This record gives sequence, structure tokens and C-alpha cells, in this order.
Amino acid sequence: MRDLLVTLLVFGSLPYVFKKPWFGMVLWVWISVMNPHSQGWGFARSFPFAAIIAATCMASIVMSKERFRVPVTPVSTVFMLFIFWMCVSSLFAIHFDQVGTQWVKVMKITGMTLVMFMLVRERRHIEWMIWTIVVSIGYYGVKGGLFTLRSGGNYRVWGPAGTFIDDNNAFALALIMVIPLMYYLLSLLKNKYGRYAMMGAMLLCTLASLGSYSRGAAVAMAAMILFFWAKSNNRAIIGVLLVCVMPILVLSMPSQWHERIDTIKTYEEDGSAMGRINAWRMATNLALDRPLVGGGFEIYDPGVFLMYAPVPEDVHAAHSIYFQILGEHGFVGLLLYLTLGALSWREGSRVVRLARTLPQLAWASNAARMLQVSLLGFAVGGAFLSLAYFDVPYYLMVALAATRAIAERESRAAIAAENAKLLGDDAATDTLPLPESSPMTTPASPQSSPLPAAVRDGGPAFALFRRTRS
Repeated sequence: MRDLLVTLLVFGSLPYVFKKPWFGMVLWVWISVMNPHSQGWGFARSFPFAAIIAATCMASIVMSKERFRVPVTPVSTVFMLFIFWMCVSSLFAIHFDQVGTQWVKVMKITGMTLVMFMLVRERRHIEWMIWTIVVSIGYYGVKGGLFTLRSGGNYRVWGPAGTFIDDNNAFALALIMVIPLMYYLLSLLKNKYGRYAMMGAMLLCTLASLGSYSRGAAVAMAAMILFFWAKSNNRAIIGVLLVCVMPILVLSMPSQWHERIDTIKTYEEDGSAMGRINAWRMATNLALDRPLVGGGFEIYDPGVFLMYAPVPEDVHAAHSIYFQILGEHGFVGLLLYLTLGALSWREGSRVVRLARTLPQLAWASNAARMLQVSLLGFAVGGAFLSLAYFDVPYYLMVALAATRAIAERESRAAIAAENAKLLGDDAATDTLPLPESSPMTTPASPQSSPLPAAVRDGGPAFALFRRTRS
């Protein structure tokens, strides 16, 4: 039944993609993030839904009367350079004959991210993307939160099998990323019952993240909460809620949860933690030996660890997005990856600055702030997980870049409208007859000038322009 439902939803939506190509982006995010077909038990589990959606999306772009192209911005340019460098490092990989499968997987994710750069152009596109991510991950988060409540937190919560986030640590990080996005959508909901439902989902996702027993997620959650409070518009209310709610949630967890989290203080005695450090040292030594291209994909095997790891027999995955990129793509790849994150962050900061001068951009400011909070959670939690190719952060990067483009477009339109209004007032003033009692006298002082103050002093539009340019 589940297989048929997913199949009907996908194929029933494909014709609409040709009418609205951006809807193909929504379908892709849903299939790639939620993986609904993985919840079936029949043919849908292995059916190529993602490939069909991608092909349909590309066909709709080619056949559309609109012109679609990747916008040339610092973010998109660095992203394309990063894709190019991953291809270069694959050509010089240590295990060149083994990198094909992972290379294809990464190219699918990054290739469709470039398509999303082309398709996401309007506010509704951004909000549809955020809604899709929230529903796709939040569905599992709500289930996990209810499981944690029912079990009293005595059992770990795991992510959906066969997905990027099937591991308990990765699932917890995904939930941490989605909570700020839920808060943004909460500001858009007008129905009180819808708001209650969203607040309940946020609480259950928090519980599910705690129920994962993930130490890295606990650190990421602490960083996300602090920055979430700093970026929120209602700091007093949010601060009171956090102070009241978080201690209750933490104290409600069983003793084994506290024992697990307390091992952060004694990581030297934890075999898992020391295994991660061993993998980090391996990646560093490999990058020092091959600084430009690293070792390529598929470097976590006994042979590579024998060459570069301090403890050769302790073979682990990278367990860090930063050391994963460093080991696989060298210092050049890591530089591009970090630059991509910094530029994405800057896009959000520019939106916040623009919104200070234009009240109609309040939605953009709220979206940019919460997108930044979400990416910060990933940046902190990702330091302990091998999720460098997790697709959601790349989608949030696209959302930030699109939000900035829309904010700048609306800012320019507001400046043009204000200038047109002021120039209209100026033209009307020029047509007024001169007073008969003062024919062609010396120019009046600024205080006594007949021009409107808005024109004489530069006006709000010019002040807005100066602030926007700065």
C-alpha cells in the first residue's frame, strides 16, 4: 500500500512539473530528504524515483519558455569550483577503481543543487523548500519524540533506514537543523491550532534528538540554542521558555543518558572518541602527504590507515565533515568548503542588514536568521560526523542565496519608487510661479528654500541607498 501511494504521488505530480518547473525542486527535496519510498516493503524501495524526478525537472527547464541559468554569485561560483575540485581529486584518488559509486552519488546531489540555484527565484519557492524539508525530517522527529516519551528515554532513537540520517547521531543533527526552520514557519502560521501543532512538533523533535543519545548532537544543540536565542526577535520570551523547558527535558532523561553524555568530559577513556581522533590524524597526515588533491573518495580502509594513521589497526570513518573533506580532497578542497560556508553566512547577514531599512523585508530577515541558526547547528555537530555530502545544508545554502537576491531586488525597487516619487515632487515645484515681490533675488538659504525638505536634504530614498550600498 505504501509503495502504491508513493508511486501515485510522484507520477501524479510529474505533469505539474512541466507547468511549474520549480515544483520539480519540491519533489526532489521530498524524495532525497524524506526518502518515503524507503518506508515501503515492495518494489518502491529500489524504484528510481529520484532519477525520474531529476530527468523530468531538467526536461521542464529545457522546454520552458522561461530562461533558466545558474546565477553568477560568489556562492554559486565557489560551489561550482568545489564540484570541479572533487572531480579532480577523484582522478588522482588512491583507490581510483573504487571511487565511482560515491562520485556518482555526490555528483547527483551537487548537480541537482545547481538546478535548484536556477529554479528558486521567489519567496514562495523558498518557503516551499523550507516546508518540504521540515515535513520530511519533522515526520521522523515527531515519531521519535513520541517513542522517547513512551519509552521514558530508555531506548535510543534511530533515523529512517537507508537514508543519509539512519545513524542515531546523523538523525539527531538533522533534527537540530530543522528546529530553527520550524520556528520560522511558526511566524507564518495564522491559525492558532496550526501554531500549536508546530510548537508541539518542535518539542517532540527536541525530545527525539535527546533520545538519540548522541554526544555530538548535545554539543550542537547547546550551540544552536544559544545562537537561536541571539538571533530571535523576542529574546526575553524565548530566553524564559528555554530556561524553563530545557532543564525539564534534560532532567526527564534516564540515568544512562546522563552517563553517556558525561563521557564527553573523559573522552580519553572512550574507545569511540579515540577512534575518531585517530581517523582525524590519519586524514591530516594524508593531506600533508598529498596536500592538493588528498586521497579521493573511499580512503577509510586498513591499507590507507596503515600508511597514515597513528594506530593503523583502528579503522574508522572520518567522523567530521572538516577532516572528511581534508582527507578526501586536500587543503584546496577544505579551503573551498570553508569558503562556501562563510559566503553562505554572509548572504544571510546581508539580508538582515537590508531588512533594517525596509519593513516589507521582515520575512526575509526572519528566514535568513533561522537559516543561519540551522547551518550553525550543522557546522558544530558536523565536526563529529561524516556528513560532508548531506544534501540539506546545500539546499539551505541555495535558500540563503535566493533570499539575498530577492531582498536586493525588492530594495532596488523600493529605492526606484521613492526616487520617482521625489522627482515627481521636484518637477511639480519647478512649475510654480516666482513670487512677484522677489523677482530673481539671490538664492535662498537651505532653511528658507522652497524645495521640499526630502529633496533638499537628499530624502529617505538617498539615505536608504547609502545604507544599502554600505
